[in-house]
Amino acid sequence: MIGRRLLLSLALVASIAGALGAAADWRAQYPEINFAVVPAENEATVSSRWTPFVEYLGKQLGVKVNLRIANDYAAVIEGQRSGNLHLGYYGSASFSRALLTGVPSEAFAHNVNRDSGKGYYSVLYVLASSPYRELQDLKGKNFGLVDPNSTSGYEVPLYMLDKLGIVPDKFFGRIQITGSHQNVISALVGGSIDVGATSWNSDSYSNLTRMINRGLLKKPDGAPMSVADFRILLKSPLIPNGPYTYLVSLPDGMKSDIRAAFFAAPDKAKEVFDGLSDGNNLPWEPVENSAYDEMIRLIQFVDGLRKRS
Repeated sequence: MIGRRLLLSLALVASIAGALGAAADWRAQYPEINFAVVPAENEATVSSRWTPFVEYLGKQLGVKVNLRIANDYAAVIEGQRSGNLHLGYYGSASFSRALLTGVPSEAFAHNVNRDSGKGYYSVLYVLASSPYRELQDLKGKNFGLVDPNSTSGYEVPLYMLDKLGIVPDKFFGRIQITGSHQNVISALVGGSIDVGATSWNSDSYSNLTRMINRGLLKKPDGAPMSVADFRILLKSPLIPNGPYTYLVSLPDGMKSDIRAAFFAAPDKAKEVFDGLSDGNNLPWEPVENSAYDEMIRLIQFVDGLRKRS
């Protein structure tokens, strides 16, 4: 007769074997993972920031992780909708759009910035050398936006302007969709727009400062530009940072391993983690889909504005 202690030992061995088998199972099912990020910056910049982290993630998970740099914000939404993108990094509006349209995506982490905490701002920039001191000075001028699914580069600016009684299609001479935050700033410097919408964390950290620090912005005489060469005409309330997500359908063990790899990165791969934000982000914090309920309501409001215009 088998003793009770032996039965318990066998049960423990079976449990451990089952756990190890389950851990191995998801890797057999997903030998490669596709991770897409929205094009907040131009492709070369996005690639240089994210490639080291994707390599770290692959080593931690024990599978190949492919970086997918989306052509536009909608590409991440549609890629997760089709199941081709297992992981995604969204802006808060594009993720809210994904949820609103039934994409089975689940938020698990978001950024925390040293200066602006769990959020950031939308700002409208003009050149400091321009005569524009207030929004009314821009009537009939050219307005640059990022992408229809960009939070700070489209949804929030249109919301703010509506609250000020401004209908963009009637107020501005032309509205230009540039495709990325870098492109908005470059268009402003190049003169094809007079005012541009983009994201901003603080005086010391923003899309603008990242471009300045990389030497991407020059004056007509070739001298480097500084923050003093730009002026903010309008700044939004705090916007929640966009999330890192995985498909709801992924195995629980796989999700757990992904979360563990992300949250370990600030310690295990500090240089890689710091490279994602030029050292301006604190460790990621957990987040859930419900954190974007208010943003869903905002984009529904802006959708209504589009229908009226």
